[in-house]
Amino acid sequence: MAAKSFDFIVIGAGPGGYVSAIRAAQLGLSVAVVERENLGGICLNWGCIPTKALLRSSEVFHTMHRAEEFGLSVEGVGFDLGRVVKRSRGVAKQMESGVKHLLKKNKVTVFMGEASLPAKGRVLVKTDAGTEDLTGTHIIVATGARARELPGLEADGDLVWTYRHALNPPRMPKKLLVIGSGAIGIEFASFYNTMGADTTVVEVMDRVLPVEDAEISAFAKKRFEKQGMTLLQKAGVKKLDRAKGKVTAHIEIDGKVETRDFDTVISAVGIVGNTEGLGLEELGVKIDRTHVVTDEFCRTGVEGLYAIGDIAGAPWLAHKASHEGVMVAELAAGRHPHPVKPEQIAGCTYCHPQVASVGLTEEKAKAQGYEIKVGRFPFIGNGKAVAMGEADGLVKTIFDVKTGELLGAHMVGAEVTELIQGYVVARQLETTEEDLMQTVFPHPTLSEMMHESVLDAFGKVIHI
Repeated sequence: MAAKSFDFIVIGAGPGGYVSAIRAAQLGLSVAVVERENLGGICLNWGCIPTKALLRSSEVFHTMHRAEEFGLSVEGVGFDLGRVVKRSRGVAKQMESGVKHLLKKNKVTVFMGEASLPAKGRVLVKTDAGTEDLTGTHIIVATGARARELPGLEADGDLVWTYRHALNPPRMPKKLLVIGSGAIGIEFASFYNTMGADTTVVEVMDRVLPVEDAEISAFAKKRFEKQGMTLLQKAGVKKLDRAKGKVTAHIEIDGKVETRDFDTVISAVGIVGNTEGLGLEELGVKIDRTHVVTDEFCRTGVEGLYAIGDIAGAPWLAHKASHEGVMVAELAAGRHPHPVKPEQIAGCTYCHPQVASVGLTEEKAKAQGYEIKVGRFPFIGNGKAVAMGEADGLVKTIFDVKTGELLGAHMVGAEVTELIQGYVVARQLETTEEDLMQTVFPHPTLSEMMHESVLDAFGKVIHI
C-alpha cells in the first residue's frame, strides 16, 4: 500500500498535539494527527477539565454549607456522587467533541491507532482496520505522560486508585490516604475532603505543595488542616497491606514506621513519559528519565523530529504543551517564533484555597544572588474578598532591588488561578515595579491586591 504523505504529522492529540496540528493547518501545511485513545488527550478527558468540574461541585457544596453567613436558608444539603461524576464526564465529553470539530474544520486528517516510527520521516499507525503508512517532513511527538507507580503501591482500581479511578470512583471514600501533595494529589485531597472523606496526605518533601514558595505552602497547609485534613510531611508510604475493604499503610515518619488503616488510597507520586514502543531511541533520540531531551525549540536532534508537552519534560502543564505546539508549527512553516521560557509559565493548583505562581520563589531568588524586595497583601484587606466571604488568602511579590524586575509572584486564595495571568503578562512585557505601581486597577476587584502587594514591596501600601 502506498504511503500517505503529509507536511506535518502529530503523534498524540492532547493539548500540545491538537493545538499544534490546528496551527500548522492554519499556516497552510497538510496535517495528520495520530491518537490511540481520546482526542484532547489526558488533560481534557482524564485531567485538567474533569477535575475542575469535580472541584466546582465540591466548591458549591462547601458554599451551600455556609449559606447562613450570606443570609440564606438551605435545608437538606447533600450530594449524589454518581451525578457529580456524571456531570464531570459530560463536561469532558463536550470538550472532546469540540476538539473533533476543530480538527475537522481545519481539515486535519485524524488516524485513530497506535503509532511507531520505523525510520526518519515515517510513521506507522496500527488501526482497527489494519496498518497505515504515513510519511511526513515534520513529525511531532506529543504522547504525554501517565501516572508513576511505585513498587508495592500499584493501583488496582478498587482499594488503590490513580487519578483515573479517582475521577470515576467506584464509591465515596470514608477514610482516604493520598500519597503525594503536588497539584494532582492536593486537588483530589481537597475534593474528597470537602465531600466528607476523612483525608490524610503523605508528602516525602518537607512541605506540602513543595514546588511553591515556602510561605505560600505554609499558608495553604494551615487552611487544609483547618478543613480537617491530616498532613504528614517528610513522610513516606513504605508498604500497603490490602485486605477486603481495607488498606493498612506502613508510613515512615521521623525514622519510625507506623501503621494506619484506610478504605481508599490515591497514588499521586509523579508522572512517567510515554516513550515506549515508538522507536525513538533507535532513531537516535536521547531519553533521560522517561523524557525526551530537546533544545529550546523542542527539536530532538533528529532532523524533522520534535517532542512537545509532558514527554519533553517540566513544567508538566497543558498550557506549556499548547504553546510549544504552536511554536513548532510556526518553525515548520518557516517562521521565526520565540522559544518557550519555562520561567514565564504560571503554575495553578485548584484546591481550596487555590494556589498560583509564576517566576522565582523567595528562596530561589536569594539562591541566585538577587537582592530582593518582597511585598505581601492579605485578602482580609480587600473589599471584594470580604464581600465574597473569601477573606482568607495572600498575594506575595518579589522584586530585584537593582532593576525593579518582577522576579516572582505567588498567591493563595479565592480565584488566584485567574489573577496570576496579570503577573504573567507583566513578566512577559518586562514590566518594572514603577509600571505596576502606576497602573490603575479597577475597584472593587480582587486584582487590587496585586497592586497593593507591589506597593507593599516598596513601602507604599495603602490598605494594611
